Amino acid sequence: MKLYHKNNFHKHTFCVFKEVELETINNLIPNYSSKSGSQYYFVEEGLYRVSNHWGRAANCRWKLDSSTMKTTSSKNNSSKIGYANWSDFYPNNEQENLFYIQVDFATKTVDFLHKDNPKYDGKSVCRNASETAKRIKVCKEVLLEDKWCNYLVYDDLNKLKKEVIHELIYTNTTFITIKQNYLK
Repeated sequence: MKLYHKNNFHKHTFCVFKEVELETINNLIPNYSSKSGSQYYFVEEGLYRVSNHWGRAANCRWKLDSSTMKTTSSKNNSSKIGYANWSDFYPNNEQENLFYIQVDFATKTVDFLHKDNPKYDGKSVCRNASETAKRIKVCKEVLLEDKWCNYLVYDDLNKLKKEVIHELIYTNTTFITIKQNYLK
């Protein structure tokens, strides 16, 4: 497994940063500022990134996890601070099957993660970035809408949604084929 550090973390990587409070970097001086205005603060275990853009950054996919924050800024253009350990960086490219999908039915959210992270159970199908994006779109449709299940036979809509999403995550079966299994 490749080890990442301050000299290579920005080259074709995937990472989920944890959002942190501004006070966390108060006594730090930025080590690097990018052309797009992001600032980077290197520490021994990892780095802090201050940025107003997350997701795709050049050839990287860097996400910001705000789930642990008590408050989040409502402004889309405001900078947010994320922290990641060097061990949180994984290789990224567009061709390899590196990503799996995770659904939280309680919050009705769909997300993708890298297969090399320690949370991966080895059961979800891994797909490349493009195929993962397509599956996420379908999972969101199933989770958030009801129109897709017109003409299907089922007793409990929530149970149907969970079964269909399970198939979308754990198999390569197409959405059309999955729905055909529930036709009248």
